[in-house]
Amino acid sequence: MTSSSSVPRLVVAAPSSRSGKTTVATGLMAAFAARGLAVSPHKVGPDYIDPGYHALATGRVGRNLDAYLCGPDLVGPLFRHGARGCDIAVVEGVMGLYDGAAGQGELASTAHVAKLLRAPVVLVVDASSQSRSVAALVHGFVSWDPEVRVGGVILNKVATDRHEELLREALEHVGVPVLGVLRRAPQVDTPSRHLGLVPVAERRAEAVAAVGAMAAQVAAGCDLDALAALARTAGPLSCDPWDAAEAMHGTLRDAAAGARCDAGARDVPDSGAGAGARKKGAVPRIAVAGGPAFTFSYAEHAELLTAAGAEVVPFDPLRDGDLPEGTRGLVIGGGFPEMYASELSANEPLRKAVSVLADSGAPVAAECAGLLYLCRELDGLPMCGVLDARARMTERLTLGYREAVAVGDSVLAAAGTRMRGHEFHRTAVEPGSGAEPAWGLLGARRRVEGFVQGGVHASYLHTHWAARPGVARRFVERCRAS
Repeated sequence: MTSSSSVPRLVVAAPSSRSGKTTVATGLMAAFAARGLAVSPHKVGPDYIDPGYHALATGRVGRNLDAYLCGPDLVGPLFRHGARGCDIAVVEGVMGLYDGAAGQGELASTAHVAKLLRAPVVLVVDASSQSRSVAALVHGFVSWDPEVRVGGVILNKVATDRHEELLREALEHVGVPVLGVLRRAPQVDTPSRHLGLVPVAERRAEAVAAVGAMAAQVAAGCDLDALAALARTAGPLSCDPWDAAEAMHGTLRDAAAGARCDAGARDVPDSGAGAGARKKGAVPRIAVAGGPAFTFSYAEHAELLTAAGAEVVPFDPLRDGDLPEGTRGLVIGGGFPEMYASELSANEPLRKAVSVLADSGAPVAAECAGLLYLCRELDGLPMCGVLDARARMTERLTLGYREAVAVGDSVLAAAGTRMRGHEFHRTAVEPGSGAEPAWGLLGARRRVEGFVQGGVHASYLHTHWAARPGVARRFVERCRAS
């Protein structure tokens, strides 16, 4: 095994979306894993779905690297955390190589993350409608930013042997090696809908077959030895691996320092997670929604909750008729509840259990799909009724990074806390009464968003708690006290 500071790594990028990044990245992961290598899978940006396919390919948790949500300084540590004990890492990019957070230069782009990781880039080019022009395209991407090292090209959707010959001849003048040629292959296509690929949890058997086809196609069409050699040219990383327990200790130190400062440097007693953890049996059980309807979550969230002293127990709202016994807090992430609205509505015992828990004042954190599930109804079908609000599908896509500030105190954040998030949905919520907004969104189009009601914090924003580990600590403290 290689130290995670020097683990060989590749960033798979493309000139634009739909060039074949997911096929190539997932296929590479699976092909390397088939060689007996421990492969660390990563995805640039806030995408939740691609990491599910990566996990199938490698047998390891797919992890996100998002320089906007988490900040550039956490990209290296989070990568090293995921790459512990691995022989090679493959990082799938997002959108086009140089596309990042709107209006913020390179921030959160694949190029930005590649530079932070000191990793070579493999450029996947959709060659289906070009021949000699491919040289101009590749030359432009190679020369645009000298700090981004494009170490090779994989040509995708090549039609014939003659087409391949023309492409190779054109690229001889660019000086970037062709490391793979993939022909059109419908069997590796993965179905999409309004928010991207269909998650693995909804089509596991078909997804396993698709990943196998990707691996076979990449192994047959790419020079795996050359790609592995390129991965070994990545530079060492000087940062330490991210660690949930250390992140939690850091928030406790910061809180203690702040309390001492507020008290005029007098000694103050421990409070919150530190004190509660010493009480015998003071381990709150937090139920985390999963299953096909709620597939959007970051692995670091559960790790932080555990590090803060909680017992994390998954459950499936489509299948389970009750919350796990002894539940004192509830986390409901994102996903596609609109695809399962009938089944979610039909599970009346669980809807009632969620409502009873929320009415008791227990902490509940819900993001996007979780917000919809807590509403009174979704597309006319009864949901949990925790919030006096109605949700419905729309034709309008709401998409983008957001800068947010907590409007008031909640189970997740104190008033004034700043946090970055990502919004991605085609639904709208019509609020009723009885709740305060969760976030004030900053920027050109200021507005309030989400709901805070008792112990409930529900919002459209997807957030990454590694950027603010105090969120997990605060949530666990409230669960312990409930």
